[in-house]
Amino acid sequence: MTGGGRESEGGEEEVRGARRIPGPRGAADDLDLASVPLPPLPPPGGPAPDEAVPEQSQPASASGDAPETPESDAGKPEPDLEPGPAAEAWPDPDREPGPADGTPEPHAPDPLVSSAPVALPHQVLKALLGAWALSACSAEETAAVEDHLTGCAPCADEALRLRDAVGLLHTDGSLDLDPTLRTRVLDGCFGRRPARIPVPEWAAPYDAETARLDALLRDIGDSEWHAPVRLQWFEEERQVSRRTTVAGVIGHLMAVDGLLSAALGLDDPLDGGKTPLDPTERTETYWSATRRPPTRAVREPWRAQSHELIRTASFAGRNVAETSVSYGAFALPLQDAALDRAFECWIHGGDIADAVDYPYPAPSAAHLHRMIDLAARMLPAALAGRRSAGLAGPAKDLVAAGAPGRSLHLEIEGHGGGDWYIALDSPAAVGAPERAVAQVALDGVEFCRLVAGHISPVEAAAGQEGDREAIRDVLFAAASLSRL
Repeated sequence: MTGGGRESEGGEEEVRGARRIPGPRGAADDLDLASVPLPPLPPPGGPAPDEAVPEQSQPASASGDAPETPESDAGKPEPDLEPGPAAEAWPDPDREPGPADGTPEPHAPDPLVSSAPVALPHQVLKALLGAWALSACSAEETAAVEDHLTGCAPCADEALRLRDAVGLLHTDGSLDLDPTLRTRVLDGCFGRRPARIPVPEWAAPYDAETARLDALLRDIGDSEWHAPVRLQWFEEERQVSRRTTVAGVIGHLMAVDGLLSAALGLDDPLDGGKTPLDPTERTETYWSATRRPPTRAVREPWRAQSHELIRTASFAGRNVAETSVSYGAFALPLQDAALDRAFECWIHGGDIADAVDYPYPAPSAAHLHRMIDLAARMLPAALAGRRSAGLAGPAKDLVAAGAPGRSLHLEIEGHGGGDWYIALDSPAAVGAPERAVAQVALDGVEFCRLVAGHISPVEAAAGQEGDREAIRDVLFAAASLSRL
């Protein structure tokens, strides 16, 4: 075969001449730079490119393969030819370069190994700007684009804009919302148009914590409602636990919140018969009454109940804050009961978040401070109860009701911190700095975890100074405030 085999393969339908560079395309890797030929140059003293080279002058292929010969000459040895002007041949301009007939261009430089930027049309280089901005071009394409940018102002401006846009794609900001965002948005809205019936200040922590927990529940999948959750609390001197699911925790919150619903005259989720007041008994009653394992269907009634509690408290006015809410063994005014439910909502929200591997920050500093204050106010009564059960040291200095007595200085550091003085000998006494016999320093969140029964008193990272027995009694009394 000779170089005239072009017509035998494609006939007149084939496109003659060098291939055209493709227009703009989606990805930079689609450009085949190896297929871009350079224009043929006339050899010194040889025929012009437009002239056809006689078939007899076609040289041997660069790979050493001899051109095909007739069968009569197949057995004859090839003569050794010295390369020279007479033996050189240039490619036929009517024949497409490449390995179609096994004869590559002998003098065409390889653009992939060329040190100079590849000469590409403006439209192709413009289409490469996006890949260049993402550093997705090859070295040759990068060199070609950057060489083009030095002389093309519109493409240079576009390249700068694309590089700035790429910087926006690599942000290190957290995807978790600021926990104070809801409060700031509401404050901005109320600043423009105050609510006709505002949420009472004492109910704000409960409103915020139920909203945060509801946002977490909205984000989890159906299967995660069955994720195991271990609830922990202290009984006397030891830590106990109970295993349930995410849906079971929401059922527990709804059952205990029913105590506030009953105090406000609303429907109790535990219908029929004599409903217990003790939070643990209420929870066990609710769980046993559920025939099938609870699913995400429990979220809607819990959410509706919390909204109804806040709405009713808002319309009821100021006097409702002192309404007594019975927990069986003790009672709290409604404003403290709502704060207690906000605290438990946050603690169990953290339990759920741990079970589904989700971040869950602490409440705002103002709300956390009020939760710590409630626990500090309940400590003298808890200490007296443990003393009656023989679990705490005896009283050493009884005083008249309302008089300053022996005290422990509880210093809460960090988020929601402050100073409290806990009466040690009688719940009717008043804690006073001048009667302090011991001091305990704790982080705010750490103290709340102790009150929730999530860490033991001996594990609490506390700075301690003074009467060791008083310190131990107060730390164990704080842990005894926990319950299911």
